[in-house]
This record gives sequence, structure tokens and C-alpha cells, in this order.
Amino acid sequence: MIATLTGTVLTAGATSCVVDVSGVGFLLQVTPATAAGLRVGEKATLHTHLVVREDSLTLFGFADEDERSAFIIAQSASGVGPKLALAIVSVLSPTDLRLAITSADLARLTSVPGIGAKGAQRLVLELKDKVALLG
Repeated sequence: MIATLTGTVLTAGATSCVVDVSGVGFLLQVTPATAAGLRVGEKATLHTHLVVREDSLTLFGFADEDERSAFIIAQSASGVGPKLALAIVSVLSPTDLRLAITSADLARLTSVPGIGAKGAQRLVLELKDKVALLG
């Protein structure tokens, strides 16, 4: 697995970036907050998670380890794939996610695009023991 990438930012969009690491450009899907912290031409280190699918390899990048952990934990819930997990960490910080899950704050969880009332209840049930590790 690719745990981190350090290199020069070649492009930085709203939800993706390309980081040049020794002549190889890695395309990463990122949260808007992570993207906002990147500057083209500057060196950056991103914590990463590689999602392997039958037809694709997708690399996700995060500003810090807590954000990556929240992404991985969110994906462990049934019905939550990488796109929805990225939406969750885009809207809720790791601390906010932990608090929303532990306090069963369904209104906070449904503020994430793609999560309805039933999905929020499922997240609370499935993740309540896992989120204790989040900052």
C-alpha cells in the first residue's frame, strides 16, 4: 500500500490533484479542504489510501493521518463506498464524525450529501465502536 506521497504539486483542483514524485505524476482524489491547502509548484506530503477495484486503482489523499483514518472507518460501514466516505470526511472533521456517531446526532450525519436518515442510523450502529480512535 502507498501510505504517503511527498512531491511537487503539478495541479490542484477542487477535489483532485496531481503530485510529481521523482518524475511520476500521481492523481489523487482529495477533500476540498485538502485541495485548498495545496499550491502548484510547492512541495506537499499527503497521507494516502489506495482503493483497488476490478477495473480501477484510485488513490485518495488526505492532509493528515486522522482524516485518512476517518475515511477508512467510514468505508467499513455497509453501503459506504469510497465516494461517500470522501463526502463524509469532506463535510465532517474526524472529531466531528466521532462526536456525531457517539452522540447519535442523525441531523449532523444527514448533512452529508448522500446520507439519509436510514443511512445515518446505520452509520451510528456500525461505527460506534470504531470511531473512538478518531481525534
